[in-house]
Amino acid sequence: MSALKDRLRADLTTAIKARDELRSSTLRMVLTAITNAEVAGKAARELSDDDVIGVLSSEGKKRREAATAYTDAGRSELAEKEQAEAAVIADYLPVQLTEAEIAALVTAAVEQAGAAGEGMKAMGKVMGLVQPQVKGRADGGVVAAEVRRQLG
Repeated sequence: MSALKDRLRADLTTAIKARDELRSSTLRMVLTAITNAEVAGKAARELSDDDVIGVLSSEGKKRREAATAYTDAGRSELAEKEQAEAAVIADYLPVQLTEAEIAALVTAAVEQAGAAGEGMKAMGKVMGLVQPQVKGRADGGVVAAEVRRQLG
């Protein structure tokens, strides 16, 4: 079993004992998402720490998008709950990259791919080089926007 999944389970037990409703409900949802990812597909499999980080990233993104939607709809109490859940999930993710760090990685990938003069045709090549470096540490939409900016 992955060390991160063990940590999530141990923290869930601690949160339940401490009667921390927000943390325990969030960790339950995350562990359920991990279990669903393990049994998805043709055969059940054990997720690695990198796979668990991928699940955590997608769950965090769902919470951020829901918070934005609730804020736009004027439902601030629900938006705050989603933001609090996203904060709990963020505790288990690697430190997020800053915009400057993302820009530097994209610049290096553009140079490595030799895509400086190709424009948007080279986006796939550049994203292919950048994605493994930022996995779990940056939102893909932010990375794609930076690639578009530098290639555009």
